[in-house]
Amino acid sequence: MNNWILAVAAQIEPNRLIMLPFALLLLCIAFLPLVLKLHWERYYHLVALFLPSITAAYYLLAIRQPERILHEFADYVRFMALVGSLFVVAGGIHVQIRGEATPLFNCVFLFLGTIAGNLFGTTGASMLFIRPWIRANKYRYTGLHTVFFIFLVSNVGGGLTPMGPPLFLGYLKGVPFRWVIQHCWLPWSVAVLSLLLIFYFVDRYNFRRAPRPVRDEETAGRKIDIKGQRNIFFLVIILCAVFIRHPSFLREAIMLVATLGSYFATPKDVHLANEFSFAPLKEVGWLFLGIFLTMVPVLDYMQLHARDLAIDTPAKFFWFTGGFSAILDNAPTYLTFLANALGRANLSIEDPTAVRAFLSDGAVVVAAISMGAVLFGAATYIGNSPNFMIKSIAEQHKVHTPSFLGFVLKFSLPVLLPVLFLVCWLTLRG
Repeated sequence: MNNWILAVAAQIEPNRLIMLPFALLLLCIAFLPLVLKLHWERYYHLVALFLPSITAAYYLLAIRQPERILHEFADYVRFMALVGSLFVVAGGIHVQIRGEATPLFNCVFLFLGTIAGNLFGTTGASMLFIRPWIRANKYRYTGLHTVFFIFLVSNVGGGLTPMGPPLFLGYLKGVPFRWVIQHCWLPWSVAVLSLLLIFYFVDRYNFRRAPRPVRDEETAGRKIDIKGQRNIFFLVIILCAVFIRHPSFLREAIMLVATLGSYFATPKDVHLANEFSFAPLKEVGWLFLGIFLTMVPVLDYMQLHARDLAIDTPAKFFWFTGGFSAILDNAPTYLTFLANALGRANLSIEDPTAVRAFLSDGAVVVAAISMGAVLFGAATYIGNSPNFMIKSIAEQHKVHTPSFLGFVLKFSLPVLLPVLFLVCWLTLRG
């Protein structure tokens, strides 16, 4: 790491106004798709270019420190290489399930999807499992099925490995790959088991209310067909590439080669069966370009003013990180509070050596930040990038999907919130 970059990050006091593009971008992501959906879909890429251009101009022209912008842009390239490669590989695997959508089978399905989230990333696992999930429950699909899929596969599934946002950003900053599973397995397990147990009893009630022909249809036998197994080979290549750190961008080059190999080796009928499209990846790419660049002054400010915020216990880090993750996007929120925790110890998030040193004494704090970002990302549609993608796909299949407020009032508050209290009380008080 260039010492000059560290000096800039640790010493330059960014103008508070230059943090406005970051706040405006996240507000746009949160609310414009709800109030100006058609305009947002048409012009979101212009918003994702205009707002970060203000931040870039400030660092390049006003304070003449281009290193900060270039460093974060490099992290953006690494982030999109992982997300994009997993998205394409997952899109080349088609899972067809017929019959036996009993409550027990659904719990097993959700658990396997949650585990897959730690391999494919939450975006890849969501794209791989959502359509089989809808088809398996087509005779009695409700908002319950959409919400618990988002809870488990699209969010909690990213809590054991840094294979997707937000934990991959921590990996890029210096958090070792195996650190997450070593220190977060207990809160992750509590969350998974609690949510699966709740889902089982609610889905069993839902199943018993279904008409007799529906129950007979769904217990008539199970058939699972998987196409595109050759993509497992490309997945293994990507997983191995994650551990490559030097030389620069060799990891990303290998991921690109694996992505191209997967895309062209996948039969067209598999892509058609999955309704594969680059549109979701395109949206994630543009929006995260804006997020990565506009959050530079926020990270610098959080490091310089860490002690002013009085967030000084693991529980506080869990709830503050989680609360902001629920109403914003959990990836930048995770980095913001990780920078705050390091700043309280007079360390820089831009120094991987400092990050690894902090993990020994601040393990519970970093675990609280990690779990807060991952778990609270499931609280709203805007908490994590796959959530809106799942909502859109469910609506395309004309199955019931809760509204934004319905999601929060009917599921997040009465179901997810008690689980979050349980996770914090049992595992994150140290």
